[in-house]
Amino acid sequence: MTDITVEKIAAEAGEEISTVGEIPQSKLIWMRFSRNKLALVGGVGLIIMYIIVALGPFIASNHFRNQNQDYLYGPPTPVTFRGADGRLGLRPYTYEYITRLDQESFKFVFDFDRDTRLPLEFFVRGDEYELLGFIESNVHLVGVQGEQRFYPLGTDALGRDVFARLLVGGQVSLTVGLVGVALTIILGSVMGTISGYFGGAVDDVMQRVIELILSFPTVPLWAALAAALPPISRSFTAIHRFFLITVILSLVNWTGLARQLRGKVMGYAESDFVMAALAVGASDARIIFVHMMPNASSHIIVVAALAIPGMILGETALSFLGLGILPPAVSWGSMLTQAQAVPVVIEHPWLMTPGIAVVLAVLFYSFLGDALRDAADPYSI
Repeated sequence: MTDITVEKIAAEAGEEISTVGEIPQSKLIWMRFSRNKLALVGGVGLIIMYIIVALGPFIASNHFRNQNQDYLYGPPTPVTFRGADGRLGLRPYTYEYITRLDQESFKFVFDFDRDTRLPLEFFVRGDEYELLGFIESNVHLVGVQGEQRFYPLGTDALGRDVFARLLVGGQVSLTVGLVGVALTIILGSVMGTISGYFGGAVDDVMQRVIELILSFPTVPLWAALAAALPPISRSFTAIHRFFLITVILSLVNWTGLARQLRGKVMGYAESDFVMAALAVGASDARIIFVHMMPNASSHIIVVAALAIPGMILGETALSFLGLGILPPAVSWGSMLTQAQAVPVVIEHPWLMTPGIAVVLAVLFYSFLGDALRDAADPYSI
């Protein structure tokens, strides 16, 4: 007896068979994600940012801690492509600068000698540094030979390279967001799901704890946590403080996610997949971690992507309290402390460049979070 299949019948009729049901869900998720152009912009932008900050000591022309007392609050070093003969070329040049004291304002003034051009060279040897924390080198991507220094984004009050500090500070700020959000997601997801699933006394206790945490103003609560630390915390290294920041931010920020997941889980309580799991004798832990939390994954992903900028801003607030990143370490938050006064920003606007970096990170994570939310549920309209 001849086997007659749907494929043979369709082939004889000249019709195509839909394979929508045969496409794996992972491929559907990627197809929906890739169609979002802003998501690709956010993803590529974040990848570029993380690569640049990881290679920061090599890309910058100077070490982020070195001070130039002759270039305090120095403006960005100008770059030109006109050679000594006045013709345009492909080779970049900078100018030699002269520092003098203004007798009327008692401020340093920097005059650039437009007739003296210094060529910018690639792979120049300069200040020693450790790349990725263990590769020792003194080769920088671009720089100037001799005593002249190249500051593409100017210097701060102590004559330190803002561009170098921006790149090295990004290593801390961007990583604080990732680690802090990871702890927040773990704590908020577990607590919120348990609260919504069990209900009763468990739910009441957890909700009262969440309300207690939310009732405190954020800054005083951080100050209280800082005051509760043991005296040995004063001798913490930069790594210890980094871990401490992520823990404190996570202890405060998990409440919002927990409340949102509680509402979702309470909506799942009467769902068919939960009833089926209970009918076959699945344990509470299996229902929570295998059935309920994966169904709320789209919401968790969005909250995670959008919470990272909040973590970065939280690190800024902790720096004001003396609990954040302290000198000689650097972060975007600690750099922005120099731009608090309006007159300083007006006279030295390049000190606001860490704020631009924060804005870009927020936008990229927002684009990525919105796209991941839609892609995590590829069957929705």
